[in-house]
Amino acid sequence: YGNFIDDLRLYVRGGTGGMGYPRLGGEGGRGGDVWFVAQERTTLKSIRDRYPQKRFVAGTGANSSVKALKGEKGKDCEVHVPLGISVLCDDGKQIGELNAAGERFLAARGGLGGSLATNFVPCKGQRRIVHLDLKLIADVGLVGFPNAGKSSLLSKISHAKPEIANYAFTTIQPELGKIMYADYKQVVADLPGLIEGAHANKGMGHKFLKHVERTKQLLLVVDISGFQLSVKTQFRTALETILLLTKELELYKEELLKKPALLAINKMDLPCAKDNLNELMKQLENPQDFLHLLQEEMIPANTLEFRDIIPVSTYTGEGIEELKARIRKSIDDEAERENEEYRKKKLLLLQTSEEGQMNR
Repeated sequence: YGNFIDDLRLYVRGGTGGMGYPRLGGEGGRGGDVWFVAQERTTLKSIRDRYPQKRFVAGTGANSSVKALKGEKGKDCEVHVPLGISVLCDDGKQIGELNAAGERFLAARGGLGGSLATNFVPCKGQRRIVHLDLKLIADVGLVGFPNAGKSSLLSKISHAKPEIANYAFTTIQPELGKIMYADYKQVVADLPGLIEGAHANKGMGHKFLKHVERTKQLLLVVDISGFQLSVKTQFRTALETILLLTKELELYKEELLKKPALLAINKMDLPCAKDNLNELMKQLENPQDFLHLLQEEMIPANTLEFRDIIPVSTYTGEGIEELKARIRKSIDDEAERENEEYRKKKLLLLQTSEEGQMNR
């Protein structure tokens, strides 16, 4: 996958405590801690390149002495990590995550210094192997099968310059692009082309499906003329493509279908595109009537509800400004809904608190 790394295995160890002073009851200093600190403009690749051993050990606590009966704490070890990191144990269990700049996670605690409680013998620091798992944080995630035009669309609506070509798997790493509005920026993530069976880790599979989890909204990109990966695979119409993408997301993680979703119908410059679009819009009004066209195992349990359906052409530029406006409106509407929910919760807590005080 080139220079892109989204998983890094590290060894972390807290510092050993300092020796106690039995004669005077002195206490050794605690060992230092290992902290992960989220920082912008940091990548997992930069951590690997800078620390090829991938070992992080905190400082040892100072020994107790006649001059200092309470030894000083050992030096902490801080590891700067990218935003959007999940911290996993070696067994795959998540133990923390870092999403905003400045957030800290205690990866390994230092050992206690020697004292009366430990017979003045210091304790060793916590040690373990952890995985840093990167999931891109974006406002909108582009989802679609190969050659649907996601990279081209990203380059049109944002300042990103992803590689674009007419073969199936152009994008082999997530590409971030910022849509520039008059008042502020929005981030879009271009997700590599999924194939049927991506949920089972075929093709790019889980390596890229997991990035969808952190996006606030989904933008499905579909070729109006349909999709066929190769001569050996079955041709899929635009509707079948939408249903199959829905199924892939559902099988990977059902909660993904609860995200707000938009649908971009691409390649409207092709012949017969308008006729195909009219047919697709009729089908999308009652998708249940067309589910018999798919094999039973490909039918999603729930269909996606699209907030907007926008026909576009990355070749002519048709619909691009409209799409940018709809993305902005959808994000604003969702932010307002979240704010309203937050206000209602605060009001409910305030009312409950007031009732509790009146009943006293």
